[in-house]
This record gives sequence, C-alpha cells and structure tokens, in this order.
Amino acid sequence: MFRIFKNVDRKGYKPRYGGLDIIKFIGPGLLVTVGFIDPGNWASNLAAGADYGYALLWMVTLSTIMLILLQHNVAHLGIATGLCLSEAAVKHLKPVYSKFLLSSAMFASVSTSLAEILGGAIALDMMFEIPVRVGAILVTIFVFIMLFTNSYRLIEKWIIAFVSIIGLAFLYELSFVDVEWSSAMIGWVTPSFPKGSMIVIMSVLGAVVMPHNLFLHSEIIQSRQWNREDDEVIKKQLNYEFLDTLFSMLIGWAINSAMIILAAATFFKFHTSVSELEQAQKLLEPLVGGHAAIIFAVALLFAGIASTITSGMAGGSIFAGMYNEPYDIKDNHSRIGVAISLLLALGIIFLITNPFQGLIISQMILSIQLPFTIFMQVYLTSSGKVMGKYKNTTSTKIILYTLGGIVAVLNVFLFISMI
Repeated sequence: MFRIFKNVDRKGYKPRYGGLDIIKFIGPGLLVTVGFIDPGNWASNLAAGADYGYALLWMVTLSTIMLILLQHNVAHLGIATGLCLSEAAVKHLKPVYSKFLLSSAMFASVSTSLAEILGGAIALDMMFEIPVRVGAILVTIFVFIMLFTNSYRLIEKWIIAFVSIIGLAFLYELSFVDVEWSSAMIGWVTPSFPKGSMIVIMSVLGAVVMPHNLFLHSEIIQSRQWNREDDEVIKKQLNYEFLDTLFSMLIGWAINSAMIILAAATFFKFHTSVSELEQAQKLLEPLVGGHAAIIFAVALLFAGIASTITSGMAGGSIFAGMYNEPYDIKDNHSRIGVAISLLLALGIIFLITNPFQGLIISQMILSIQLPFTIFMQVYLTSSGKVMGKYKNTTSTKIILYTLGGIVAVLNVFLFISMI
C-alpha cells in the first residue's frame, strides 16, 4: 500500500549511505521524545527533585533505557512490514481482539491529548492569565491548523524546533542555579528509595512509556523508508533507526534530568515542596529571577503544543489503521482520528473543574491501557508470520516481555495509588 511518505517502496532504488546520512534519519525519534517530556512528566520530575533532590535521577536513566528498547522494537515493525502497529493488529489479529485493543488505544490517545492540551493551557495561564478553558481552545485550534495545513516533513521540522527550544530553556534555567554535579552523577547511576518516594518513582517510571507513542513511532519511521524488498536497505534502515532512537531518547533523558536538577537546586535546597506546575513557576521567580520563570512557562507551552500535535497524529494513525489504511491527513479516516483525539479531550476539559484532577484521570486511563499495547506489540514483533526473518530473537522476546511486565506492574501500582 502506498503511504503518505513519498520515498516508500521505490522498487529498485537504493539510497546512498554516507558518513553524514544518519542526519537524514534524525526526526522520527524526536517526535516520540516529545511524549517523554510532556506536561505530565514535568509535574513528576519537579516533585522528584523538590522532595528528594538528586536521589531519584536514576529513574530517568532506567526509564530511558526501557523506552529505547520498546520504541526501537516497534519501529522495526514499521520498517520490516511497511505497516504501523494499528494496521498490523488489524491484519494479523482476530477482529474481536484487534477491535478491542485499538478502541482502547483510541481512548488512551484521547487521554493523552487531554493532558497535553491542559499543559499548554496552564502555560498560557502562567504567561498571560488566560483562563485554562480558553487556553485549551486556543491550543487545540493551533494544533488543528498545524496538522491540517502542514505536511509531515514540515511538522517534523517544527517539532525539532520545539524540542530544541525546550532544551535550551532548561539550559538557561540551569545557568542561574548552583548545581551539585557530583551528587547528580551519583544520582544518575545509583538506585535509591528514599522514604515516601515510591509514588513519585512509579509515576515517572510507569508513565514514561505511552501507548500513543508506540503507535506513532511505527507509523512515522516509514518517512525514512525506501525499497522494502532489498535486505541490504532494510538492514541499514534498522541500524540508522536505532541511532535515531538512541540520539532522540538521550535528548529526552537530558531534558528530564534537567527538570529534576533544577528542582533539586532550587526547591529542595530551600526545603520547598512542589505539587503543581503553576506553583513551581511562581516559586522559581524569587529564587532565580523573573526571566527564568517566564522561560519556564514558555518551555511548558512548547511542550504542551508539541505533545498535543504528536498525540493527534497518533490518534489519526490508530483510527486509520482500523480501516487498514496508513496515516494521511488528507484522508477522512485519519482526519476523524485526529478530531476524536483532540475534540473529545477538549470536551472533557470543559467537564472537569480541577485541571490537576484532570491530569490524574488521564494518567489513570493510560495506566490501564498501556500493558495491552505493549504485549500486543511484542506478540506481533515476535511472530515470524508478521516479521519474517526480522522477528524478535528468543532473548529479545524475553527482555521485551519482562519490560512489558515491569511497566504493567508499575502502572497498576500507579493506578492504585491514584485511587
């Protein structure tokens, strides 16, 4: 099936691979990274740094390793089969199973969009005192414009720019504080469980792998795909995809680490607990200055917008896959999927009175759905019928199922703790 990406399935065509060609493959992983630095992660990271200093930085390291393995695996599905995760489920699972799994994945996409839109709206409230509901409308409208008027390639460039701004914003923030780098180095590689920290640990580790990102990565990785009938080309693509994923996830690791370090160097140092994003922004101003507080809000706004864009794309990919179609914003099924993900999320925001409670509800829904998506993915990528010679090896399958089990258990505990 011909996909929206122009360089797919060009039979007989072999791309030239040179030393700088890896740069051409950078992009899909960064769109996935946006979900790793979304507003939901901000709250958990700031709480971790404010309450426990540098002690919980190891969570970011562990969660990044988990994310690399799972995202790398689902990207292989897209490269080897030419199908996204949603299409593969429809093609290779019994209809009763695929319909249930993909319907639940759509609910997860809506839940994700709710959190991302709320994050952008909260940022607008911080910067311009725009009411959260009005801000949510503005964020949603902007994202619709971005998705419906821009090609994938242009959106990818926008996302790369947004991620760059977020990263630079935290570098700027860190330049104002006195960081104990020796403590940070120890924290990154030394697991510790300070008293009362389990809920924070579970919230960071359990929420870092998001269902919509697994669907999204298997779709957008095909923007870099050429002739799938040439084993040499596929092997090079698999190698380059891993480098793209590794590079992108390390950027996510750095930004998440910067959030914890900033909170440790400011809030923890002055024994100030943080539970909400608005509170963090207000507390930063007297500690590091007004400019830093504004930059914090700007970074949050870009994180909210970028993650809402990718969440909408994931919703479009999941819904189109139900009809055995690739994501294409010019196609009605993809448009309907995007609309369901964003508009239902916006509608729910208008029904809730407490934005913070809305974030909690969204994470609970993700906690319930995530294990289904992970185990479906590992089942498909371990199947010779689906993947052919590129199926998971026995050792890879064991590792992935173990990771899936760990993430599932963490999310169950997170769900229980939220109740």
